[in-house]
Amino acid sequence: MPDAPADRQPAKRRLRPSGGYRKLRSFQTTTLIYDGTVSFCRRFVSGYSRTQDQMIQAARSGRQNIAEGNRAGAVSTKSELKLTNVARASLEELLLDFEDYLRQNDLPLWDPNGSQAKQVRELGSQIRKAPENSPLHDPQDAGDRARAKLYAPVLQHEDPAVIANSLICLIHQANYLLDQQLISQEQNFIEGGGFSEQLASARIAERRKKDRSDRANQTDLSRRSSTKPDQSHIPKCPICGELMALRTARQGKNEGHQFWGCTQYPDCKGTAPV
Repeated sequence: MPDAPADRQPAKRRLRPSGGYRKLRSFQTTTLIYDGTVSFCRRFVSGYSRTQDQMIQAARSGRQNIAEGNRAGAVSTKSELKLTNVARASLEELLLDFEDYLRQNDLPLWDPNGSQAKQVRELGSQIRKAPENSPLHDPQDAGDRARAKLYAPVLQHEDPAVIANSLICLIHQANYLLDQQLISQEQNFIEGGGFSEQLASARIAERRKKDRSDRANQTDLSRRSSTKPDQSHIPKCPICGELMALRTARQGKNEGHQFWGCTQYPDCKGTAPV
């Protein structure tokens, strides 16, 4: 690869970074749910039943909409909130499917405070307590496989009731995490506004920065004006009498046209036609 030109400007940062969804605990948990649901349906739900398709699609939607919402957040807070809510709703649908499976097959639903449910929650604690360099914290494929291996005893069990109840525990965990994300997203919107508002604020700040630079240059020009042999062609402000500078209208009916503007702007708003 050729060397970058010496005068290349450093890359500018995006106004609202996005794309870190693989590090989200909600995304990592829904990956376990999606893979576990696919395996469960292939083993215990008839392929001729629409339920198999619906459960897999709900599990997939819970995962993929977290990723899509995270990416959409770069340009639209509204889209981010909407897609995160879709993910939350899909997991709620999947939760009911697993509860229905247990009820319709006369299988037990675990007590949320029982020892079996606590055992599944303890697996999540092992991930949180693992060292930072552990594969369990890897956001890429290696991490997905390490977490799947950790949960294999319950998600690859011979008893469908153990798998269904374990996935119900994971769905409750994912729903809690998504609820926290939604609260955070709503708070960020209240405090910082949507993308359009932030973009407008950034544009105004950049314009003010440029205007200050222009005024500094004009002030410097005014201070050195006594050394120039002839300034008779530069008009003076009809309001304050200071020298004027050639400017270009940025908006309005005269957009793109040049005019004389007072060098003391914004303290003085005197103008004159060219």
